Amino acid sequence: MIRFNCDYSEGAHPVILEKLAQTNLEQTPGYGQDPYCRQAAELIKTLCQTPEADVHFLCGGTQTNLTVIAAMLRPYQCVISPDSGHINVHEAGAIEATGHRILAVPEENGKITAQQIARVCQAHWQDDNPEFAPQPKLVYLSFPTEYGTLYSKKELSDIRRVCDEHNLYLFMDGARLGYGLTAEGNDLTLPEIAACCDIFYIGGTKLGALLGEAVVIVNPKLQKDFRYFMKQKGAILAKGRLLGIQFVGLLENGLYFKLAEHANKMAAMIRHACEEAGWKMWYDSPTNQQFPVVPDDALKELEQEYAFAHFKRLDRNHTAIRICTSWATREEDVRQLIADIKRVSAK
Repeated sequence: MIRFNCDYSEGAHPVILEKLAQTNLEQTPGYGQDPYCRQAAELIKTLCQTPEADVHFLCGGTQTNLTVIAAMLRPYQCVISPDSGHINVHEAGAIEATGHRILAVPEENGKITAQQIARVCQAHWQDDNPEFAPQPKLVYLSFPTEYGTLYSKKELSDIRRVCDEHNLYLFMDGARLGYGLTAEGNDLTLPEIAACCDIFYIGGTKLGALLGEAVVIVNPKLQKDFRYFMKQKGAILAKGRLLGIQFVGLLENGLYFKLAEHANKMAAMIRHACEEAGWKMWYDSPTNQQFPVVPDDALKELEQEYAFAHFKRLDRNHTAIRICTSWATREEDVRQLIADIKRVSAK
C-alpha cells in the first residue's frame, strides 16, 4: 500500500536522524534551555527578521494551538476561526476545554475575510449588553488552509488592519507553513508573516521532523509567562534539546524549504494527471494537498494499491478525496499513481 492520505506517514529526514544520533550521548540542560534550542531560535529569528521575538518548541499542532490560544485570551474571551479551521473540526474540542469559545465564520476556499472579522466585532460591540457574550479577541488562521489554499499578502494585511482596528490578536497555524511559502503563486514571505502576526508557528511534524512545532511570539505583550502556560498544558518537553536539534537540521541549510518544494512538485504532477483524466479539483490548491473529484468505480480500483483521505461524498457516483504528498514522497510512487490514474480513467 502506497500512502497518499497524509503528510506524516514517514518518520524523519535522514539529516534529522543523523543529528539526533550524533548528539545522543551529549549531556545538556533540560526543558528547552539547551544550546540547540537556543541555536534553532536564533536561526528562526534571523529568517523571520524578528530579533526581539521569543521562540518556543512544542511537540504537536493541537498541543500548540491550545497552549497558544489559552495564553492569549482572558477567561471571558473567544477566538474567531473559519468554520473549517483545524481548531474547530479536528481537535476534539481542545480549545473549548481550555474554557474559550470558538466563533466559527463561514469560509470560502478555506479562508475568511477582513470584512467578516469586522462584522463579528461590530455585532458584538453594538449589542446592548456586550459583556453577556464571549468577547472576540483573537483571529485564528491557517497557512495553508485546511484545503491547501493560500492567503495573499493583501488579504493578510487587510486582516491585520482589521485586527488593529478592533483590538484583536492574530494567530497563524503554520503546521504546513513550508508548503505554503514554497507554493506556486504565493506572494507572502516569512518576514511578512511575522510582521502581520502576533504569534505564529513553523511546523516540523508535517515537514521532515520526527515531531515538533516552533512557536514565534512577535508581540512582546504575549511573551511574558508563556512558559507557565506551556508547563500547565504539558507542553514543555523534558528532553527539549530533541526539538531544537531537529529545527537546526531543518533550517540551517535551507532543507526545510527544499523538502516543501519537493512535496509541492509531486502534488502538482498528480494534479495534472487528474485534470488530464477529466477529474475536476474541488479546491484550487497550489500546495501538497490536492482534492480531485473521482468517480467511485475508479476510486475503488485505485484504493487497492493506494491510501487516500475521503473528503466529501458529492453524489451517488463521485467522491472528493484528498491526495497528500510529503517531504518524503518518492517520485517513482507518484509516477506509478499517475500511470494508474490514466489506466482507470480510460476504462
